[in-house]
Amino acid sequence: MTKKLSLYFIRHGQTYLNKYERMQGWSDAPLTPEGLENVKASGRGLADVEFIAAYSSDLQRTVATANAMLKENKHAYGLELEQRPEFRETFFGSFEGMKGDEAWRTIAAERGLATAQELLDQSTVPQILNATRAADPADDAEDFEMFWSRVEKGFLDIINRHRSIGGNVFIVAHGVTISNIIHELDPSVTQRSSLDNASVSILSYENGLFKAEKVNDTSHFKFE
Repeated sequence: MTKKLSLYFIRHGQTYLNKYERMQGWSDAPLTPEGLENVKASGRGLADVEFIAAYSSDLQRTVATANAMLKENKHAYGLELEQRPEFRETFFGSFEGMKGDEAWRTIAAERGLATAQELLDQSTVPQILNATRAADPADDAEDFEMFWSRVEKGFLDIINRHRSIGGNVFIVAHGVTISNIIHELDPSVTQRSSLDNASVSILSYENGLFKAEKVNDTSHFKFE
């Protein structure tokens, strides 16, 4: 019997590319002042949670988010942040930095759809990522298999590291990355809404089973 492992997935704080509604996968803009304030508020809300390990992707928006949140934690002294490239956001290829509405219309057309909303309403995430790669003239964007194979590798490594001990694990990553981990491992989560910046989603692992305990939670934010 394994001890309960609780994975606290946090989406990074708002960046300037988020603010300007531009595509941001491996592109890496800094946090906005508002983004940093929300990150700190999220960190204060988790201040009493004792984490056994801390991870982030290797993109600077997640590293900055993780460091700011851990500074607010009462138990984080001596806890070292490990950066994992496996937890990067999906790579949008030549769509990186484009206005989101323009990019998503192009990707939607690849599936014979007219708008970004139709794309989201009528497509699975694998279909969206596969269409993104197909629509990318540079052929650089990740399709779903490319994306999920690297994310799954990093995720399974963390599970194998900590499942025999149990406890709380802190992971700062990205919207598509976190959403896919949750939806792939807990099929009961059917709603596919986007995640808010600095939100927390908790995925537990116990006796070989995964369960989403919270998704896109911001109720814990504490502002000074």
